[in-house]
Amino acid sequence: MSALQQKVASVLEEPGCATNQAKGEKERKAGCKKQLTPGAAAGGCAFDGAKIALQPIVDVAHLVHGPIACEGNSWDSRHTLSSGSHIYRTGFTTDMNEMDVVYGGEKKLYRAIKEIIDKYDPPAVFVYQTCLPAMIGDDIEAVCKAAAAKFGKPVIPVNAPGFVGSKNLGNKLGGEALLDYVIGTREPEYTTPCDINLIGEYNVVGELWQVKPLFDELGIRILATISGDGRYNDVATAHKARAAIMLCSQALINVARKMEERYGIPFFEGSFYGVSDMSDALRKISALLVRQGGPADLPERAEALIAREEAKAWARLEPYKARLKGKRVLLFTGGVKSWSVVSALQEVGMEIVGTSMRKTTANDREKVKEIMGTDAHMFDELPPREMYRMLRDSQADVMLSGGRSQFVALKAKTPWVEINQERHHALAGYDGIVNLVDEIDKALYNPVWQQVRQPAPWERPDWEQDLEEWQSCNQEECAGEVCHG
Repeated sequence: MSALQQKVASVLEEPGCATNQAKGEKERKAGCKKQLTPGAAAGGCAFDGAKIALQPIVDVAHLVHGPIACEGNSWDSRHTLSSGSHIYRTGFTTDMNEMDVVYGGEKKLYRAIKEIIDKYDPPAVFVYQTCLPAMIGDDIEAVCKAAAAKFGKPVIPVNAPGFVGSKNLGNKLGGEALLDYVIGTREPEYTTPCDINLIGEYNVVGELWQVKPLFDELGIRILATISGDGRYNDVATAHKARAAIMLCSQALINVARKMEERYGIPFFEGSFYGVSDMSDALRKISALLVRQGGPADLPERAEALIAREEAKAWARLEPYKARLKGKRVLLFTGGVKSWSVVSALQEVGMEIVGTSMRKTTANDREKVKEIMGTDAHMFDELPPREMYRMLRDSQADVMLSGGRSQFVALKAKTPWVEINQERHHALAGYDGIVNLVDEIDKALYNPVWQQVRQPAPWERPDWEQDLEEWQSCNQEECAGEVCHG
């Protein structure tokens, strides 16, 4: 078995995965080794997933070893922002062509790494394997090792060619690259009793910046974010954290579990979406840090901060309650948003008519059931035809989803709000829930919906009579002049 096959097998056997949690060791290994079928990677391949997971490390040069289309299709797939370096925004690729297929692309890759280091001098270079070089046998691990020795810079191979599986598998393979080559390779200048890691936080539209001030006020230092607005050297020192919050278990559960196993860093799954969930995350991390030797008064200070911020948030949300009370929402997303956004919207009096369970864990399902009091409104898949029927029949007043399903809502003449990674408004923290509610309010009360819902002239019952009157007016009364009737 090749090194790549071994790595994929180990990720699929991840005991922390929701699918594997209830299985014994033997069943877990037997049940996950399934051959992929054509089209299994639709919606994003393993390479795309690895790039999504790692590209928010902003001071690193991300070099895609493959045809130029691989870099073009994966660049800027999320609106992740940086507070410093912007080299992550530059698209680096070896641009493999037919001759490289014949003669191999290893020398071209080596020259590309040298050019990046000479021109940009980043703290590290991440090299992403794609389908083409993987199929012709390019050994990117060997090239990266040779380049690192020659140029004195970390050159990290991310071996996640697209054909090995889905985007979610690629997320985990990207995490494995950090575990194998980055985390634990440096020591921080200093440590504190309140150092934490955020795992699965990507700083989409600057969401991290809405949460970080809360931790700063409590004296909790975010040692490393994996990977939003991340820095290579910070991620390399992540093994010295005292605790961690996992914000996307489907993507990086392997990172959180292995860091607990290797370095004794306990973690819990939390969410920064919604007033109650943000408060819950602050309470849990404070209690966890106290157990890890943090200040004894940390939970008390956290409660004071929570009381102040909740009061401010509810005061800002109060004007929306009367306008949104009883409005029905169809939520088509996945992961932690499947339950955290449900809780947030119920807090302002909205009714959830359905929430998708895509990319969720068994724990996520239990949380939805607990929040909503039933599992009747949970669904794993919602075909566009069924989604359109629900919206057309006015079962929901607004839909929250990703960009790919917005056209179903628009066809049904239903207000729609972007909630996935393509959005332009930050939803995290106490400020984030106000932003979300404001976006929903603007969508629901936009005057365009009154206009588009009016029947077209040919859809009115008396359209034939109107047409005859217009024709008569045009031919007889106007006598060739413009009719203003």
